[in-house]
Amino acid sequence: MSLLPLCLQRTVEFSSYQRTYMVFGFFKGMSFPLSSIAVYNSVVFGVFSNTERFLSQHHCREPEASPPRTLSDLLLASMVAGVVSVGLGTPVDLIKIRLQMQTQPFREAHLGLKPRNAAFGKQPAYQGPVHCIATIVRTEGLAGLYRGASAMLLRDIPGYCLYFIPYVFLNEWITPEASTGPSPCAVWLAGGMAGAISWGTATPMDVVKSRLQADGVYVNKYKGVLDCITQSYQKEGLKVFFRGITVNTVRGFPMSAAMFLGYELSLQAFRRDHTVTSS
Repeated sequence: MSLLPLCLQRTVEFSSYQRTYMVFGFFKGMSFPLSSIAVYNSVVFGVFSNTERFLSQHHCREPEASPPRTLSDLLLASMVAGVVSVGLGTPVDLIKIRLQMQTQPFREAHLGLKPRNAAFGKQPAYQGPVHCIATIVRTEGLAGLYRGASAMLLRDIPGYCLYFIPYVFLNEWITPEASTGPSPCAVWLAGGMAGAISWGTATPMDVVKSRLQADGVYVNKYKGVLDCITQSYQKEGLKVFFRGITVNTVRGFPMSAAMFLGYELSLQAFRRDHTVTSS
């Protein structure tokens, strides 16, 4: 019996798979992050600004004076924002990665490892974000939603320090001293540069975090952060931790520029409304 028809059948199946995910595969698992990103960013930005304002006012002896911004206050406020971001963002990232992993076929090369979920061509493990959450809670408990949280802490705490602090100092450096506040152009440029710096430096730990969260869809390979780092280095070398750094850096500029600009414009609008209401 000829193997040609079988090979043609497999080729057609794989081509069909590629056509299915060619466009929509880029947005796989994005519905849950998109629905929660507004709440996530508002909480993180609010925690940072309120913590930094509280620390600055605590050091300021004159209540009516404008409290100065110090590096220590910005550092502590950024670290608090990073911790809060992990509590909110870990389940969101986990669901996104688990859904995205379903676009990848299980590779038989993982000898000795037992696949937990469906292989290529079979029924996907998760039918959507809600089913994904329910499945993780049922099989791994509530703690399963925070898989990779330790790696995310190691990513987000220094990441937000290199996010907010460069933004504040770049914004002040670009804005003229005679100006009453930063211009939209200054906010956009400072926010974009801060985002590029933050995402570029956070890439190594982001790789570890993503691998830990993807672990369990098909196989269980890693016992923790250190084990993931060790295995990844032994198999793929140091370069694996910088995989995607160019994309992260380039993506970080427009994303963060728009985010900081929207944040500053919203604050200005709220302040104008408060001034009009008070008068």
